[in-house]
Amino acid sequence: MNWLMKSEPDAFSIDDLKACKKGIEPWDGIRNYQARNFMRDSMSVGDRVFFYHSNCKVPGIVGVMEVASEAYPDPTQFDPKSKYFDESSKPEEPRWLLVDVKYVRHTHRVISLTEIKEHADQLGDFPLIRKGNRLSIMPVTDQQWDYLLGLE
Repeated sequence: MNWLMKSEPDAFSIDDLKACKKGIEPWDGIRNYQARNFMRDSMSVGDRVFFYHSNCKVPGIVGVMEVASEAYPDPTQFDPKSKYFDESSKPEEPRWLLVDVKYVRHTHRVISLTEIKEHADQLGDFPLIRKGNRLSIMPVTDQQWDYLLGLE
């Protein structure tokens, strides 16, 4: 399966991922049930993922990564010093999960949200450009994946 995962570049960027040991990092801090369920129920090791920079001057797809682990409890939910702390989540019954992601490559250029929207007809029901969608993790069909890579 294919995915798109969003991160604000000033919090964690594609360059940050590339600089991680072995290019692998936990994708922590997800606090949306649908996004958590995608990680828990649908993601598999080896799935392809677009790295998307959000909430920045030019939001868009900036790289490719892959899922590097099965879902497991996000430790930030138990850390009172973390901005992702969830006092109602207990270690014996964790509420929030994460997957590790592995850097594959930067795209040749940013595939901007503006450009993606210009290709809405070819992308069909693409969650990223669906009105009102604010999910940080979303599925991408094989057709959408190939089309978007063709734009770089």
